[in-house]
Formats: sequence, C-alpha cells, structure tokens
Amino acid sequence: MDQDYNLVEMGAQKHIALIAHDNRKEELVSWVKTNKKVLSHHFLCGTGTTAKLISEETGLPVTGLRSGPLGGDQQVGSRIAEGAIDFMIFFWDPLAAQPHDPDVKALLRIAVLYDIPVAMNQSTADFLFSSTLMDTEYNRKIIDYEKRLKQRAKQFREGTLRDETVG
Repeated sequence: MDQDYNLVEMGAQKHIALIAHDNRKEELVSWVKTNKKVLSHHFLCGTGTTAKLISEETGLPVTGLRSGPLGGDQQVGSRIAEGAIDFMIFFWDPLAAQPHDPDVKALLRIAVLYDIPVAMNQSTADFLFSSTLMDTEYNRKIIDYEKRLKQRAKQFREGTLRDETVG
C-alpha cells in the first residue's frame, strides 16, 4: 500500500496561509501577535482583509491574496495543490452563513487531499505550533489517488472489483 503514496517534503520554514472569517479576524490577529516570534521564521500569506490586518497590526510580511468571497479561498487551494502552501490557520465562523461556503468546503477538502496541517481554532493552532515539527523538515504522505483510480478501473474491467461498502 505504500506505493499508493507520494512523499512531499515540507521544509523547516513553512509556507503558512492565514485566513479568518469576519467574526474571527480579531481573534486571529491576537493569536498572531502572541505567536509573532515563531511566525517570523516562516513565509506567510493570507486572504484579503485578514492579510492586511495581520501585516498592519504585527509588522509581519504577509502576502495578500484576494478576499475569500472574491476567489481568495480558491487561490489558497490552488497554492496548496501546487505545493506552495503547506500549513493553514483558518479561523472560520461556524455560526454564520458565508456567501462562499462551497469555496470554504472545497478549500478544506484540498487541505485534506494534500495532507497539510490545518488549525481551525486557537486550541488547535496552539497545539500545532508547540509541536517540535514546526521548525524541522517533515515528509507529508499524500495518497496517490490517480494511481488508485487506475487500479480500480483495471479491476472493474477485469471483473475483480469488489464493492467495499458491502461487508
């Protein structure tokens, strides 16, 4: 089964996306201020207003992307798929409907697909940032879905595909 995975190296300096919905921006800015020293050793980007606020409030360089509803979530997802983002802090608001909810869901799906660490609240971010892996290289293990799909198609053609949903 290991042949169904690709190892992708994450360097000691992480490329971190910082994202927050409107009701969580102040909380993320506060968290960044608390973790400014650690974050200063990494490459930062963020969506729209969030990137601007963090940069203005902390002095950290944050590459700004578009606002989430204007395509920023897709930009982050694209960069994850390209290997240009390998860590995401996304303080999202679970109680407010967002006009771009499908984009948020797609972004979270891409993050799982490419096996990047994701923190969606302060507790998770604190735990991830206290990890000894924050400042070391790490190999992400990404499932080779293309290979798995080809194997399934071959099994289907051969009539050996078994329905895995049936016990």
